[in-house]
Amino acid sequence: MGRAEERRARQRGGRRAAPRNRSSQTAAPDPRTEPLSSAEGATHAAAGGRAAARRGTPRGDKGAKGEKGRIRRLFTWKKMLSTFLGLTVLVIGAFIVLYMTTPIPDTANADAQLQSNVYKYSDGTMLARDGKLNRENVDLADIPKPVQHTFVAAENKTFYQDAGVDLKGTTRGVLNTVMGKGAQGGSTITQQYVKNYYLTQEQTVTRKLKELVISLKLDREKSKDYILAGYINTSYYGRGAYGIQAAAQAYYRVDADKLDVPQGAYLAALLQAPSQYDWAAASETGRKLVQQRWNYVLDNMVEEDWLDKAERDAMKFPVPEEPKPAPGMEGQTGYLVDAANNELARQLVTQGVAENINDALTMVKAGGWNITLNVEKKKQKALETSVKEQLTSKLDAKKRPVDGDVQAGAVSVNPKTGAVVAMYGGVDYVKHYTNNATRTDYQPASTFKPVILAAALDQGAVTQDDEEINANTVYDGTSKRPVVGSDIGFAPENEDDVDYGDVTVQTAMNKSINSVFAQMGVDVGMDKVLKTAGDLGMDTAELKAVPAQTLGTMGASPLQMAGVYATLDNHGKQVTPTLIKSAENSAHAVQSADSIGEQVISREAADTVTSVLTGVVDDGTAQKSVRDNPLRNGQKVAGKTGTSDDNKSAWFTAYTPDLVTTVGLFGESAKPPHPQVTMTGATGLLPGKGRINGGGYPAQIWAAYTFGVSNKVSRFDLRTDQGAAVQPTITASPSPTPSEEPSEEPSTATPSTKPSKTQTPSQTPTTEEPSEEPTTQEPSEEPTTGEPSTEEPENPLDPQFGQ
Repeated sequence: MGRAEERRARQRGGRRAAPRNRSSQTAAPDPRTEPLSSAEGATHAAAGGRAAARRGTPRGDKGAKGEKGRIRRLFTWKKMLSTFLGLTVLVIGAFIVLYMTTPIPDTANADAQLQSNVYKYSDGTMLARDGKLNRENVDLADIPKPVQHTFVAAENKTFYQDAGVDLKGTTRGVLNTVMGKGAQGGSTITQQYVKNYYLTQEQTVTRKLKELVISLKLDREKSKDYILAGYINTSYYGRGAYGIQAAAQAYYRVDADKLDVPQGAYLAALLQAPSQYDWAAASETGRKLVQQRWNYVLDNMVEEDWLDKAERDAMKFPVPEEPKPAPGMEGQTGYLVDAANNELARQLVTQGVAENINDALTMVKAGGWNITLNVEKKKQKALETSVKEQLTSKLDAKKRPVDGDVQAGAVSVNPKTGAVVAMYGGVDYVKHYTNNATRTDYQPASTFKPVILAAALDQGAVTQDDEEINANTVYDGTSKRPVVGSDIGFAPENEDDVDYGDVTVQTAMNKSINSVFAQMGVDVGMDKVLKTAGDLGMDTAELKAVPAQTLGTMGASPLQMAGVYATLDNHGKQVTPTLIKSAENSAHAVQSADSIGEQVISREAADTVTSVLTGVVDDGTAQKSVRDNPLRNGQKVAGKTGTSDDNKSAWFTAYTPDLVTTVGLFGESAKPPHPQVTMTGATGLLPGKGRINGGGYPAQIWAAYTFGVSNKVSRFDLRTDQGAAVQPTITASPSPTPSEEPSEEPSTATPSTKPSKTQTPSQTPTTEEPSEEPTTQEPSEEPTTGEPSTEEPENPLDPQFGQ
């Protein structure tokens, strides 16, 4: 059989083709032309099957085998090895070219030559200009050797032995930059000096590679002392201080040559996070972190035999002096400038321009920025005037020392845009360095209660009786009643230890009843409550989900709480308060942060909370200062008061449809180290009786400001059928029977163990002011712990309410 015939036979698949040149074999009959016996048919079918298998039927099997074969041929170990070696040679060659073509710059980078930053109000008018360079270089020989060692111990223990670079850390940094994972640290002192002085803080692969090359060259050409001197003379230490001489004066009022080891260790520790670690402005967490860093520095010095262990053990943390703000930053200007700088630095990190907050602040402080704030000049002036007229004009520290311990902070936000339109940081930036509007070290107290209700409504939570929680749900308001359903025992006391008996959620919010919201938090689940709090804008990362958090015992700032309530006002769409409208310099145009986020709780839940909070203003703890204010003119308002344990803080956060404002008063000792203290008795209120409540001065400041800047009366657009804004207040009967005088002793009524009741209140709904309560005094706030309050019933003629 010829080749053509054999090929045709294989294609027909009917039989095995006969081998060529083998005449002894008989060709199989063609089934198309000759009949087959049964045996012959079976033999023919088997032969056809084998032929089909050899042909690769189905065709995909042969293709897969071929593909695998090509892959194996492509990825042989020889080819992989040669590819790796080729890439290695290429990288080495590229690095050699980069090394040869990248010189050590002759002069400092443009960022190292400080220029002015210009700050403007939202309308473009001038707010401030800064930029005077606070830097004075000193010779390394003038800095005590042990102080020099503190910086090496803090940043780069191998500084005196290494080649100027950390290849592992740099490689990690380059890869993270390429993959967009941010900074991971690992730079040597030499690399940090090169970045600060010769290059920029930008987070780019090109800058990192240049930093590596210049660092290698600099280490070969210059001494370690030259590099160390450059590093400590160009680093930013906070408080506007560049270099160790300026830092020594800013923090300890001494020249660099007079620094001791504990002071040097603190300055060295600062370099990791100068804003967070500045003792004067640091939160409690920040102070703990900088002390840990300080200890780390000293321990490393002992490890390197630079410090005797006995001497190190005897050292005490050197608390820095109070800061002296720069000229031109008086009044509210310094607070606004600092807050803008910090926000800009965070944006630079978020957008990948800088590796970390420290580098970003260095970029900002280097100057050349044109920064426009969202702050509206008219509203800013109105807020300052309101605080002065309603509070600070009544404080006299010479007559009453406690008056010197009262600090005020406030933030006003547009809920539709997130713009911070006004901010009050304190009496004067040059007199009180800490910004009271952004500090997070005081408890928000009962202003946290709306967050619990929001979580309950959004999650569809139910009571222990399996009844859905809403504005009309009835809870047991007995003081010190143990919560049910918690693994942790908790029985909070209501203010003045008042027993309210069965009350609706609406009434509990109006009266700020601790026992109700403690139980509600457990009913919802404290983990879910804190999740909602975080979604609304609070910092809950390190909070424990325990029932005590229902009383607002965590720390929060007026800025944070304004964001939480702005989100409620914005129908559940997250609002992040934003101070900066735009910022740009010669190299960067920073995008304005997206202040309006996603829907974090349902609109119905947010609107229901708003509806309930209108009752606090019209029938609850804020009615004296807000409801009856002659400037209100029918304006709809929702809000909540709050007063923390021992009267260390007092809050009022409230909103109209167009403006959200938080006002906080904080008891801070005028004497260093400025611990938290009570405000009771301030402004002449009777000691032990003159408690400053959220419904007093904070609400008065809020009302004078808000009603003064409002141009029109507006109404809430609410999608809910619950709460005081859309239905009458339902007031359940109090327990025990109301008395004519406040009880001098705690109630002896047996606390109910039942957390809620599901029956409908029998009282006829009413919108009248709830005058028939357990006492003749409506409690305005509760302490956040179970300690009895010493406050007597509020007097309408009390100075904190105005006369």
